Amino acid sequence: MKAWVLHNIDEIRLEEAEKPQLKEDEVLVSVRAAGICGSDIPRIYQTGAHTHPLIPGHEFSGQVVAAGSGADPSWKDKRVGIFPLIPCKKCAACKKKQYELCRDYSYLGSRRDGGFAEYAAVPEWNLMPLPDNVTFEEAAMMEPMAVAVHAMRRVRPRTEETIVICGLGTIGILLFMFLREAGMENILVVGNKQSQKQIVRELGLDEKYFCDSTAQDVSKWIYEQTKGVGADLFFECVGKNETFLQAVDLTAPMGRICLVGNPCSDMNLEKSVYWKILRNQITVTGTWNSSFTHEEEDDWHYVLHRLEQKKMTPEKLISHRFSLAEAEQGLLIMKEKKEEYIKIMIGEG
Repeated sequence: MKAWVLHNIDEIRLEEAEKPQLKEDEVLVSVRAAGICGSDIPRIYQTGAHTHPLIPGHEFSGQVVAAGSGADPSWKDKRVGIFPLIPCKKCAACKKKQYELCRDYSYLGSRRDGGFAEYAAVPEWNLMPLPDNVTFEEAAMMEPMAVAVHAMRRVRPRTEETIVICGLGTIGILLFMFLREAGMENILVVGNKQSQKQIVRELGLDEKYFCDSTAQDVSKWIYEQTKGVGADLFFECVGKNETFLQAVDLTAPMGRICLVGNPCSDMNLEKSVYWKILRNQITVTGTWNSSFTHEEEDDWHYVLHRLEQKKMTPEKLISHRFSLAEAEQGLLIMKEKKEEYIKIMIGEG
């Protein structure tokens, strides 16, 4: 099969590779769509992966073409979405079915081979069958969609609250979509690209509730929009020290901050910021990954039901499409930021 193989930092090549040899509990998935995640870029070009050689890619979907000796043979030919985290099922978190908090997990695309290939070996447990009306591209976006849902459900937003989303990468935009679908109307968004402004406008945001951080004073703008009170709920989707400090400064007394963005560097907490958290009784919470338990109430089923009912249109976020052979073009667009993008998708649709 053809696969993009990461041999070391900044050494990724399209190669002929052996099809995965299935373990008894695995199935072989013919990959039909794979999204490039922002976390793939430092993994490939800056830090490397947990092991090399490695096939990256954790946002993908496809069709089962073979099943291991211990897997249910009825999976064959089924269209599937894929939860990429492989839990140990032995630690304290796993025993509570909090698999996203597993202490000894593996992960498709970062700790073992993932979806930037024609085929991938996937544990049967990690499969989610797809309804006929959910496309492969939509299914490949279920992972970031579930991450956005997990963040939203961590803080239980209320319709009367003023909500700020700071950072409009894929997760930030998906978070906006889910908040709107859940009935939230008082949403302020902070972005830094015209493509972000355009997409949230298409998704129903009035232009006056978009702040361009490259041209406007974010703090002044949010204070004006909230009449000097601040946000009831602030989603920090950037992962920079300056935006975390803004979140603390711009959140109302008794408000909540949800930290969503992966940190770009060390985060420093000055004494004055710590005091502000204390004196304003601000709740600061983290969010990580998404819940996948095979039960109706998990984040992945929440996403799937809305895709099936056509309440969500994640394909609007796809700015670029490349074949597997062309995938490096997408990686370099994200690495070099030589043009605006939102979600770059690999595959044949």
